[in-house]
Amino acid sequence: MTPSRTPTMKDVAACAGVSLGTVSKVINHIPVGQKNKEKVEAAIKELGYEVNTYARGLKIQETKLITLIVPDTTNPFNASFTQYVEQNLYQQGYKLILCCSNGLPEKEISYLNMASQSKTDGIIALTYTDISKAIPTRIPMVSFDRYFEDHDIPMIASDNFQGGYQGTKKLLELGCRRPVFIRLRSKFPSETDKRMEGYLSACKDFGIEAEYLDEIDPPQSSLYIRAFLEKHRDPSGRLTFDGLFANTDSQGYLAMKILKEMGYRIPQDVQLLGYDGIRKLGIDPESLYLSSMCQPVEELARLCVEILLKKRQGAIVPSLSLLPVSYAYGGTTRQES
Repeated sequence: MTPSRTPTMKDVAACAGVSLGTVSKVINHIPVGQKNKEKVEAAIKELGYEVNTYARGLKIQETKLITLIVPDTTNPFNASFTQYVEQNLYQQGYKLILCCSNGLPEKEISYLNMASQSKTDGIIALTYTDISKAIPTRIPMVSFDRYFEDHDIPMIASDNFQGGYQGTKKLLELGCRRPVFIRLRSKFPSETDKRMEGYLSACKDFGIEAEYLDEIDPPQSSLYIRAFLEKHRDPSGRLTFDGLFANTDSQGYLAMKILKEMGYRIPQDVQLLGYDGIRKLGIDPESLYLSSMCQPVEELARLCVEILLKKRQGAIVPSLSLLPVSYAYGGTTRQES
Protein backbone atom coordinates (compact mmCIF):
# COMPACT_ATOMS: atom_id res chain seq x y z
CA MET A 1 0.00 0.00 0.00
CA THR A 2 1.70 3.20 -1.18
CA PRO A 3 -0.60 6.24 -1.32
CA SER A 4 0.24 8.95 -3.89
CA ARG A 5 -0.28 11.68 -1.30
CA THR A 6 1.80 12.17 1.82
CA PRO A 7 0.86 9.40 4.26
CA THR A 8 -0.85 10.34 7.53
CA MET A 9 -1.18 8.72 10.93
CA LYS A 10 -4.58 7.41 9.83
CA ASP A 11 -2.90 5.64 6.90
CA VAL A 12 -0.38 4.08 9.28
CA ALA A 13 -3.16 2.92 11.60
CA ALA A 14 -5.11 1.37 8.69
CA CYS A 15 -2.01 -0.34 7.30
CA ALA A 16 -1.02 -1.72 10.70
CA GLY A 17 -4.57 -2.73 11.66
CA VAL A 18 -4.43 -0.82 14.95
CA SER A 19 -6.14 2.23 16.42
CA LEU A 20 -4.98 5.79 15.80
CA GLY A 21 -4.20 6.08 19.51
CA THR A 22 -1.79 3.15 19.29
CA VAL A 23 0.07 4.82 16.41
CA SER A 24 0.29 8.04 18.42
CA LYS A 25 1.74 6.18 21.41
CA VAL A 26 4.41 4.47 19.31
CA ILE A 27 5.41 7.76 17.66
CA ASN A 28 5.62 9.51 21.04
CA HIS A 29 7.54 6.62 22.65
CA ILE A 30 4.73 5.65 25.01
CA PRO A 31 4.78 1.92 25.86
CA VAL A 32 2.37 -0.36 23.93
CA GLY A 33 2.30 -4.11 23.35
CA GLN A 34 5.34 -5.39 21.49
CA LYS A 35 3.25 -6.90 18.68
CA ASN A 36 1.38 -3.66 18.02
CA LYS A 37 4.62 -1.68 18.21
CA GLU A 38 6.17 -3.91 15.53
CA LYS A 39 3.06 -3.57 13.34
CA VAL A 40 3.18 0.23 13.56
CA GLU A 41 6.93 0.41 12.89
CA ALA A 42 6.53 -1.87 9.86
CA ALA A 43 3.67 0.27 8.51
CA ILE A 44 5.69 3.48 9.01
CA LYS A 45 8.54 1.97 7.03
CA GLU A 46 6.28 0.62 4.29
CA LEU A 47 4.44 3.92 3.80
CA GLY A 48 7.47 6.15 4.25
CA TYR A 49 5.62 8.07 6.94
CA GLU A 50 7.54 10.97 8.51
CA VAL A 51 6.61 12.48 11.84
CA ASN A 52 5.75 16.18 11.67
CA THR A 53 8.02 17.17 14.52
CA TYR A 54 7.21 20.85 14.14
CA ALA A 55 3.43 20.37 14.46
CA ARG A 56 3.91 17.99 17.35
CA GLY A 57 6.28 20.46 18.96
CA LEU A 58 3.69 23.24 18.91
CA LYS A 59 1.32 21.05 20.94
CA ILE A 60 3.89 20.35 23.64
CA GLN A 61 5.57 23.79 23.42
CA GLU A 62 8.79 22.31 22.10
CA THR A 63 9.93 22.28 18.50
CA LYS A 64 13.50 20.99 18.97
CA LEU A 65 14.62 23.93 16.81
CA ILE A 66 17.23 26.50 17.85
CA THR A 67 17.79 29.82 16.06
CA LEU A 68 21.37 30.95 15.46
CA ILE A 69 21.90 34.56 14.36
CA VAL A 70 25.30 35.47 12.90
CA PRO A 71 26.43 38.43 10.78
CA ASP A 72 27.42 36.14 7.89
CA THR A 73 29.11 32.85 7.06
CA THR A 74 31.63 34.34 4.62
CA ASN A 75 33.87 35.11 7.59
CA PRO A 76 35.61 31.79 8.34
CA PHE A 77 35.31 32.35 12.09
CA ASN A 78 31.53 32.68 11.87
CA ALA A 79 31.38 29.65 9.57
CA SER A 80 33.36 27.52 12.04
CA PHE A 81 31.25 28.74 14.95
CA THR A 82 28.08 27.84 13.05
CA GLN A 83 29.42 24.38 12.20
CA TYR A 84 30.25 23.58 15.81
CA VAL A 85 26.95 24.95 17.13
CA GLU A 86 25.05 22.73 14.69
CA GLN A 87 27.08 19.66 15.65
CA ASN A 88 26.47 20.18 19.36
CA LEU A 89 22.77 20.83 18.88
CA TYR A 90 22.36 17.72 16.75
CA GLN A 91 24.03 15.62 19.42
CA GLN A 92 21.40 16.90 21.86
CA GLY A 93 18.51 16.11 19.52
CA TYR A 94 17.98 19.66 18.21
CA LYS A 95 18.02 21.13 14.71
CA LEU A 96 19.43 24.50 13.69
CA ILE A 97 17.73 27.44 12.00
CA LEU A 98 20.53 29.62 10.59
CA CYS A 99 19.92 33.35 10.17
CA CYS A 100 22.56 35.56 8.51
CA SER A 101 21.87 39.21 9.30
CA ASN A 102 24.63 40.88 7.24
CA GLY A 103 24.90 43.31 10.13
CA LEU A 104 21.46 44.79 9.40
CA PRO A 105 19.39 45.53 12.54
CA GLU A 106 16.09 45.11 10.68
CA LYS A 107 17.06 41.57 9.63
CA GLU A 108 18.07 40.62 13.15
CA ILE A 109 14.83 42.05 14.54
CA SER A 110 12.77 40.07 12.01
CA TYR A 111 14.58 36.87 13.03
CA LEU A 112 13.96 37.63 16.71
CA ASN A 113 10.28 38.23 15.95
CA MET A 114 10.13 34.86 14.20
CA ALA A 115 11.62 33.16 17.24
CA SER A 116 9.25 35.01 19.58
CA GLN A 117 6.26 33.46 17.79
CA SER A 118 7.16 30.13 19.43
CA LYS A 119 8.75 28.71 16.32
CA THR A 120 12.03 27.91 18.09
CA ASP A 121 13.09 26.72 21.53
CA GLY A 122 15.98 29.14 21.98
CA ILE A 123 18.31 31.69 20.41
CA ILE A 124 22.08 31.94 20.12
CA ALA A 125 23.11 35.37 18.84
CA LEU A 126 26.37 36.83 17.57
CA THR A 127 25.35 40.42 16.90
CA TYR A 128 26.86 43.90 16.88
CA THR A 129 23.72 45.96 16.19
CA ASP A 130 21.03 47.63 18.30
CA ILE A 131 18.43 44.89 18.87
CA SER A 132 17.95 45.22 22.62
CA LYS A 133 14.30 46.34 22.43
CA ALA A 134 13.38 43.44 20.14
CA ILE A 135 14.75 40.64 22.31
CA PRO A 136 11.91 38.27 23.27
CA THR A 137 11.46 37.59 26.97
CA ARG A 138 9.66 34.24 26.67
CA ILE A 139 12.43 32.37 24.86
CA PRO A 140 15.84 31.54 26.37
CA MET A 141 18.75 33.24 24.66
CA VAL A 142 22.53 33.33 24.99
CA SER A 143 24.82 35.93 23.49
CA PHE A 144 28.28 35.48 22.06
CA ASP A 145 30.55 38.46 22.84
CA ARG A 146 27.75 40.95 23.51
CA TYR A 147 26.24 42.22 26.76
CA PHE A 148 22.61 43.38 26.75
CA GLU A 149 21.47 45.66 29.56
CA ASP A 150 18.09 45.02 31.18
CA HIS A 151 17.99 41.45 29.88
CA ASP A 152 18.75 38.17 31.61
CA ILE A 153 20.94 36.90 28.80
CA PRO A 154 24.08 34.92 29.63
CA MET A 155 27.14 35.87 27.60
CA ILE A 156 29.89 33.56 26.36
CA ALA A 157 33.19 34.94 25.11
CA SER A 158 36.90 34.36 24.99
CA ASP A 159 39.00 36.20 27.58
CA ASN A 160 39.52 39.23 25.39
CA PHE A 161 41.40 41.30 27.96
CA GLN A 162 43.94 38.56 28.59
CA GLY A 163 44.14 37.90 24.86
CA GLY A 164 45.07 41.53 24.24
CA TYR A 165 47.53 41.54 27.12
CA GLN A 166 49.20 38.24 26.24
CA GLY A 167 49.33 39.10 22.54
CA THR A 168 51.20 42.32 23.29
CA LYS A 169 53.52 40.46 25.62
CA LYS A 170 54.17 37.85 22.92
CA LEU A 171 55.22 40.53 20.42
CA LEU A 172 57.67 41.88 22.99
CA GLU A 173 59.06 38.39 23.63
CA LEU A 174 59.57 38.02 19.86
CA GLY A 175 61.72 41.15 19.74
CA CYS A 176 59.30 44.02 19.17
CA ARG A 177 60.17 47.25 20.94
CA ARG A 178 57.22 49.37 19.89
CA PRO A 179 54.05 47.45 19.01
CA VAL A 180 50.97 49.40 17.89
CA PHE A 181 47.32 48.36 17.94
CA ILE A 182 44.62 48.88 15.30
CA ARG A 183 40.90 48.53 15.94
CA LEU A 184 37.91 49.22 13.71
CA ARG A 185 34.80 48.52 15.77
CA SER A 186 31.05 48.76 16.15
CA LYS A 187 29.59 51.63 18.16
CA PHE A 188 27.80 49.08 20.34
CA PRO A 189 29.99 47.89 23.25
CA SER A 190 31.01 44.24 23.36
CA GLU A 191 33.54 41.98 25.05
CA THR A 192 35.85 42.38 22.05
CA ASP A 193 36.49 45.98 23.16
CA LYS A 194 38.60 44.55 25.98
CA ARG A 195 41.27 43.42 23.50
CA MET A 196 42.61 46.95 23.24
CA GLU A 197 42.24 47.38 26.99
CA GLY A 198 44.60 44.41 27.36
CA TYR A 199 47.06 46.03 24.94
CA LEU A 200 47.00 49.32 26.87
CA SER A 201 47.48 47.51 30.18
CA ALA A 202 50.47 45.58 28.83
CA CYS A 203 52.03 48.80 27.47
CA LYS A 204 51.71 50.37 30.91
CA ASP A 205 53.17 47.34 32.69
CA PHE A 206 56.14 47.06 30.33
CA GLY A 207 56.87 50.79 30.08
CA ILE A 208 55.92 51.15 26.40
CA GLU A 209 54.26 54.18 24.82
CA ALA A 210 50.87 53.06 23.54
CA GLU A 211 50.03 53.96 19.94
CA TYR A 212 46.81 52.89 18.29
CA LEU A 213 44.15 53.35 15.65
CA ASP A 214 40.61 53.25 17.03
CA GLU A 215 37.76 54.01 14.64
CA ILE A 216 34.02 53.39 15.02
CA ASP A 217 32.18 51.99 11.98
CA PRO A 218 34.54 53.49 9.35
CA PRO A 219 33.00 53.56 5.85
CA GLN A 220 36.21 52.28 4.23
CA SER A 221 38.48 50.30 6.53
CA SER A 222 41.44 50.24 4.15
CA LEU A 223 41.62 54.04 3.91
CA TYR A 224 41.85 54.43 7.69
CA ILE A 225 44.47 51.71 8.05
CA ARG A 226 46.55 53.12 5.19
CA ALA A 227 46.36 56.63 6.67
CA PHE A 228 47.50 55.28 10.05
CA LEU A 229 50.46 53.49 8.47
CA GLU A 230 51.45 56.55 6.39
CA LYS A 231 51.34 58.68 9.53
CA HIS A 232 53.81 56.33 11.21
CA ARG A 233 56.64 56.56 8.68
CA ASP A 234 59.72 58.67 9.30
CA PRO A 235 61.28 60.92 6.61
CA SER A 236 63.44 58.02 5.38
CA GLY A 237 60.37 55.83 4.85
CA ARG A 238 60.98 53.55 7.80
CA LEU A 239 58.06 52.63 10.03
CA THR A 240 58.15 54.08 13.52
CA PHE A 241 56.87 50.79 14.94
CA ASP A 242 58.09 47.21 14.57
CA GLY A 243 54.98 45.26 15.59
CA LEU A 244 51.29 45.56 14.73
CA PHE A 245 48.54 43.90 16.77
CA ALA A 246 45.15 43.89 15.01
CA ASN A 247 41.83 43.61 16.81
CA THR A 248 40.73 40.85 14.39
CA ASP A 249 42.43 38.60 11.88
CA SER A 250 40.42 40.28 9.11
CA GLN A 251 41.81 43.68 10.05
CA GLY A 252 45.29 42.19 10.41
CA TYR A 253 45.08 40.60 6.98
CA LEU A 254 44.01 43.92 5.46
CA ALA A 255 46.90 45.70 7.19
CA MET A 256 49.31 43.05 5.88
CA LYS A 257 48.16 43.61 2.29
CA ILE A 258 48.61 47.37 2.61
CA LEU A 259 52.03 47.02 4.24
CA LYS A 260 53.21 44.78 1.41
CA GLU A 261 51.87 47.25 -1.15
CA MET A 262 53.92 49.93 0.59
CA GLY A 263 57.02 47.79 0.19
CA TYR A 264 57.50 46.46 3.70
CA ARG A 265 58.51 42.90 4.52
CA ILE A 266 56.64 40.80 7.05
CA PRO A 267 57.91 39.76 9.55
CA GLN A 268 61.36 41.22 8.79
CA ASP A 269 60.35 44.90 8.88
CA VAL A 270 57.25 44.58 11.01
CA GLN A 271 55.76 41.64 12.87
CA LEU A 272 52.01 41.26 12.62
CA LEU A 273 49.60 39.58 15.04
CA GLY A 274 45.84 39.14 14.67
CA TYR A 275 43.07 37.92 16.91
CA ASP A 276 40.52 35.13 16.30
CA GLY A 277 42.49 32.25 14.76
CA ILE A 278 40.82 32.30 11.33
CA ARG A 279 42.01 29.46 9.11
CA LYS A 280 42.01 29.12 5.34
CA LEU A 281 41.13 25.43 5.42
CA GLY A 282 38.49 24.99 8.08
CA ILE A 283 39.98 23.52 11.23
CA ASP A 284 43.47 22.77 9.86
CA PRO A 285 45.83 24.27 12.51
CA GLU A 286 48.56 24.81 9.92
CA SER A 287 46.45 27.06 7.68
CA LEU A 288 46.25 30.34 9.62
CA TYR A 289 46.15 33.51 7.53
CA LEU A 290 48.55 35.15 9.97
CA SER A 291 49.95 34.67 13.45
CA SER A 292 47.06 35.06 15.84
CA MET A 293 45.64 34.93 19.32
CA CYS A 294 43.24 32.08 18.63
CA GLN A 295 39.80 31.80 20.15
CA PRO A 296 38.74 28.24 21.13
CA VAL A 297 35.83 28.32 18.69
CA GLU A 298 34.80 24.68 19.17
CA GLU A 299 34.66 25.03 22.94
CA LEU A 300 32.86 28.39 22.68
CA ALA A 301 30.16 26.86 20.47
CA ARG A 302 29.77 23.88 22.80
CA LEU A 303 29.41 26.18 25.81
CA CYS A 304 26.79 28.34 24.04
CA VAL A 305 24.67 25.25 23.40
CA GLU A 306 25.23 23.84 26.89
CA ILE A 307 24.22 27.04 28.67
CA LEU A 308 21.24 27.66 26.39
CA LEU A 309 19.80 24.19 27.03
CA LYS A 310 20.41 24.51 30.77
CA LYS A 311 18.65 27.87 30.77
CA ARG A 312 15.76 26.32 28.86
CA GLN A 313 15.45 23.70 31.59
CA GLY A 314 15.24 26.42 34.23
CA ALA A 315 18.72 25.94 35.65
CA ILE A 316 20.74 28.81 37.10
CA VAL A 317 23.55 29.68 34.68
CA PRO A 318 26.47 32.12 34.95
CA SER A 319 25.90 35.58 33.48
CA LEU A 320 29.38 35.58 31.92
CA SER A 321 31.59 32.66 30.86
CA LEU A 322 35.10 33.31 29.54
CA LEU A 323 37.44 30.84 27.84
CA PRO A 324 41.19 31.38 27.36
CA VAL A 325 42.84 32.17 24.03
CA SER A 326 46.22 30.92 22.83
CA TYR A 327 48.95 32.20 20.53
CA ALA A 328 49.62 30.35 17.27
CA TYR A 329 52.35 31.05 14.73
CA GLY A 330 51.05 31.85 11.25
CA GLY A 331 54.07 33.20 9.38
CA THR A 332 53.72 36.91 10.18
CA THR A 333 55.78 36.88 13.38
CA ARG A 334 59.31 35.67 13.96
CA GLN A 335 59.87 32.04 14.81
CA GLU A 336 60.48 31.39 18.48
CA SER A 337 63.99 30.22 19.18
